[in-house]
Amino acid sequence: MSNPPHAHRLRFGRHSESGRIYLLTAVTRNREPIFHDWRIGRLLVKEFRRAQQSGTATSLAWVVMQDHFHWLIELRSGDLPKLMQSTKSRSARAINRTRESSAPVWQKGYFDRALRREEDLKTTARYIIAKPLRAGLVQRIGDYPLWDAVWL
Repeated sequence: MSNPPHAHRLRFGRHSESGRIYLLTAVTRNREPIFHDWRIGRLLVKEFRRAQQSGTATSLAWVVMQDHFHWLIELRSGDLPKLMQSTKSRSARAINRTRESSAPVWQKGYFDRALRREEDLKTTARYIIAKPLRAGLVQRIGDYPLWDAVWL
């Protein structure tokens, strides 16, 4: 499976703002379910934490599914393209080191949605972290190892 035909234009005409809340989604190359191994997923989580520690973004909620992730953040500094490029490239290097591979890990591009201030962030976070339940991967969210939210 190749990239969506307009993946290279996902960011065309858009900008990012510090202090704004964004829901970010990225997909593995060819939807390969590499995160079915939760230890590989923890390598991606490490990059979410690195973004927080560097002051680039505040992670509000995230879930790593088998072939993609959803990440609810407040952008603190920099911009979304740099944040996503850094997160995807660093995680890809760590994942490939672990898997002893050099194959591409991520599809090009990513999806982002800026949340309006009046949107209920907790409702959005609950929707994100309940993805493994809706996908039938677990019976209880507490049984799924790759999620977190600041409200817990």
